[in-house]
Amino acid sequence: MKKAFITGITGQDGSYLAELLLEKGYRVYGLTRRTSTQNFARIKHIIHHPQLELVSGDLIDQHSLTGAIQEIQPDEVYNLAAQSFVQTSWEQPILTGEFTAIGVTRILEAVRLVCPHTKFYQASSSEMFGKVQQVPQTETTPFYPRSPYGVAKVYGHWITVNYRESYDLFAVSGILFNHESPRRGLEFVTRKIANGVARVKLGKQSHIELGNLEAKRDWGYAKDYVEAMWLMLQQEQPDDYVVATGETHSVREFLQLACEAAGINDWEAVYKHNPRYDRPAEVDLLIGDPTKAKEKLGWKPSVTFPELVDLMMKAELEEESQSRD
Repeated sequence: MKKAFITGITGQDGSYLAELLLEKGYRVYGLTRRTSTQNFARIKHIIHHPQLELVSGDLIDQHSLTGAIQEIQPDEVYNLAAQSFVQTSWEQPILTGEFTAIGVTRILEAVRLVCPHTKFYQASSSEMFGKVQQVPQTETTPFYPRSPYGVAKVYGHWITVNYRESYDLFAVSGILFNHESPRRGLEFVTRKIANGVARVKLGKQSHIELGNLEAKRDWGYAKDYVEAMWLMLQQEQPDDYVVATGETHSVREFLQLACEAAGINDWEAVYKHNPRYDRPAEVDLLIGDPTKAKEKLGWKPSVTFPELVDLMMKAELEEESQSRD
């Protein structure tokens, strides 16, 4: 039985990845931070699975990471944990660096010292491209991050490459473009829109406050993207891959489709601009070229952009119709 160790298992990607690996017969270990209140909402349906075990530890504590990996001796390590909200990275840049940048080095060091045969996956991000130098973006496009989060992700990406080349580790980075689902956090614009539109439809609020509607992103379905992570670690040689749909859509388009899915005809009537949500340095256009992932991994997205918006809206309408606030 293969063993996998996932940091960030309680997040969107971690929960979908845990499901996938359990379906494939893995024994899955998930790293969780010890806090006064635990948020297991995304994994509540699998938390009692006999092949799932949660392990206490923290990306800022080297000892806990090394101890966990030494004891588990995993075949695969997926580092998905991070301070992953871009807006917060300006408010907490040092904390973002500790988790999202230096945290990668800590877990790579743990792998190198006590389990060097392990295959390692690092969650890189399209935010590393920032002020894009090439359209569409590929594995060789230069990085130009536009936020502390993007800068931290660039560090995590290159330290992964460095450990691969310096210590002959099987270490890869997946440069994932935006990937969404009903499990996305409410602080992210796609889930905020879906939830807000559902609440407007049900009469719970009158409008949605958003920042820049013209920002464009390459949005896919998170459940598709975790399959790409797994495929990267099944290859004979380690390499880095862009994972994307190859299409770009604006925040405005997401809002329009969400309103259509909810049966709201005039999207402009429910939208209000709030400059508080504008980024200090905006990333205007992101669109990935997934050719390498398609050709070498045999991966391609299964859910289109309109289908993604629709499934997120159905989930929000169902959840909000059952809540009493």
